[in-house]
Amino acid sequence: MPVADKIAGFIAKSSWIRKMFEEGEKLRKEFGADRVYDFTLGNPDVEPPAAFQDEFAKLAKEPVPGMHRYMNNAGYQETRDAVARMLAAASELPVQGGQVVMTCGAGGALNVVLKTILNQGDEVILLTPFFVEYRFYIDNHGGVPVEVWTDRETFQLDVPAIAAAITAKTRAIIICSPNNPTGVIYPAESLKALGDMVAAKEKEFSRLILVISDEPYARIAYDGKSVPNIFRYVQNSVIVTSHSKDLALPGERIGYLAASPNMKNVEQFMEGAVFSNRVLGFVNAPALMQRLVAGLQHVSVDIDAYRVKRDLLYDSLTAMGFSMVKPDGAFYLFPKSPLSDDVEFVKMAQKHRILLVPGAGFGAPGFFRIAYCVDKGMIERSLPAWRNLAREAGLSG
Repeated sequence: MPVADKIAGFIAKSSWIRKMFEEGEKLRKEFGADRVYDFTLGNPDVEPPAAFQDEFAKLAKEPVPGMHRYMNNAGYQETRDAVARMLAAASELPVQGGQVVMTCGAGGALNVVLKTILNQGDEVILLTPFFVEYRFYIDNHGGVPVEVWTDRETFQLDVPAIAAAITAKTRAIIICSPNNPTGVIYPAESLKALGDMVAAKEKEFSRLILVISDEPYARIAYDGKSVPNIFRYVQNSVIVTSHSKDLALPGERIGYLAASPNMKNVEQFMEGAVFSNRVLGFVNAPALMQRLVAGLQHVSVDIDAYRVKRDLLYDSLTAMGFSMVKPDGAFYLFPKSPLSDDVEFVKMAQKHRILLVPGAGFGAPGFFRIAYCVDKGMIERSLPAWRNLAREAGLSG
């Protein structure tokens, strides 16, 4: 057998998101793309902002000599400095370019951090529901995932539950705000409570516990809300993120990790992160994208366009009887499944040519995820199918 036993097992448990996308390919061939309503992938349907296109055109017309060569494994200094200035303003702390490593997306950044900090058997706490790839990233580096539910009604942090899960083996806690798949934002008071609790646990176990904040949706927030900067509230913290969502560049794989300037032994951590970036095979983030995003640290796609789609789907589906938390950011809804078996509900939805992802794919059976980063016209066309699905599932709306 050419595949390791562990990998074969992981494949069998692998992403429901991709499985449902592949089902969509079959349905599109059978019924036509305009009659299939695919809400599976968090793949933005919008184009990058005009500022990105302008920078891209300028660089193509006026190439910088040597711009495609290797650079420092941590990335171009001017790009790291630009990220640091943005984070320093957000956190009101003296973040420096030396505390930033440019990476191949947020996934690359998270793997670099875990490679840097984990010894075999170290535990990493995941807050359910969570992005399923976290489990595999932790396994990549010998860690053990420990799943802790957020509040099941609000999806907000349950700090006492997290505290109860921390042991002498705990090395890190991964949070995601705005969250994938729920869209909730963790407010400042929750992050402060988390930071205070983690600091107490670090003293109890004489062990640094890193809070890793996964933030690719940080600029996609609605209704006047914003995402608090984790550095303000947790001493030993690191941000991992990408420009996949805020600049609509998922295929370019450009992101970064940034360590809090208050982190204990931050210089040693950064030395390990730069080394890990190299030996994991990333070597450095894409050179062209590094140059382009340096001047775009305060730019994003049109957030209001996502809000309009959120409101259309949320208002329509709740009127049909679906129950869900209204998201504060990102571009997902995470309703309760009308059937006790969320996988069976997703299969029922397929009969109506609606493609969804079961909550089981995020460690949260009993729910399902809708990605609304899709064409608004598709959402509008899908509503009759949603009504038929709601009736079949026994909803009263």
